[in-house]
Amino acid sequence: MTNNLQNDLLIRAAFSQPTERPPVWMMRQAGRFMKEYWAIKNRYSFLEMCKTPEIAADVTLLPVDLLGVDAAILFSDILVTGEAMGGQLSFEQGVGPRFANPVRTQADAEALRTDVLDKLQYVGDAIGVIQQRLQGRIPLIGFVGAPFTVLSYLVEGGSSRDFKRTKLLLNNEPELAHLILQKIADLTVAYLNMQIAAGVNAVQLFDSWAQALSWSDYQVFAHAYNAQIVSKLHRKDIPVISFCKGSSVFAPLMAEAGPDVVSVDWNADLRNIKDNLPQGVAVQGNLDPFVLYADKKVIKEKILQLFERMRGQDGFIFNLGHGIMPDIPFDNVKYAFEVVKEFRY
Repeated sequence: MTNNLQNDLLIRAAFSQPTERPPVWMMRQAGRFMKEYWAIKNRYSFLEMCKTPEIAADVTLLPVDLLGVDAAILFSDILVTGEAMGGQLSFEQGVGPRFANPVRTQADAEALRTDVLDKLQYVGDAIGVIQQRLQGRIPLIGFVGAPFTVLSYLVEGGSSRDFKRTKLLLNNEPELAHLILQKIADLTVAYLNMQIAAGVNAVQLFDSWAQALSWSDYQVFAHAYNAQIVSKLHRKDIPVISFCKGSSVFAPLMAEAGPDVVSVDWNADLRNIKDNLPQGVAVQGNLDPFVLYADKKVIKEKILQLFERMRGQDGFIFNLGHGIMPDIPFDNVKYAFEVVKEFRY
């Protein structure tokens, strides 16, 4: 697969092969910090953007053209699986995603459908358009929301500060939680394999809210399903990246699930994490995204400090510890990419 790519830095790093410099992409790199994104967003709703392959491709390619990233990531959302299963999904300005019909009861859970891959075909179509336009310049990363994170949105009905309803479900009705999680996991496997068949070069599992869980709950309600998903992927030549907020704590378990790369939030020393992971598991991260608000001199210092810390390590992809915030200056993001791309080991 890497032979077909003009720039295969990300794939090599993900498989812990030597690279001349760290590859760089950033979570939410095709997003709200770009005026070009808003030129599109002001004409369409968020879900229209996701569901129209040509528009999804336009947005996916913005950072390719404007920032010179080493990998593109499919423009979509982690909640499209929840919607396909029957969730009434909307995105409200300033509020975020909402499910109008939260999953709270046995009947709600039983109503969730898993034979709904056809409802996600727009994602496969978008991948086809993107790859046609990329022409093998760089890899395309597909992605999905991990079962626990998707469950939390379905149960809470949207974003949550304390995940109270979710945790009540896990504590009082664990069987019901497992029913929902297994359904999400089944669709997740089919969906990621569809993305792989459509032509993505790598996939990332986003468990965005895993930091809400205790160690033992993470094992039972997150890790077990993530491991199941990774084991069922058609992953020959396709690296699997696993990310969660909380990865500085959960990294050993994340590695046990069998991904090629563990993507680490900004709360840990990346070298310490790497040294404690099994041989051959790469790491991704882990600059604090808030650094990108700082003066350019500081941005450069912080990136180079991280590179010094990782010197001599194969299997390192540079990224942020979480996504870019919408009001980070575009010039600062562009400068960060330049710093990375000028670096040589």
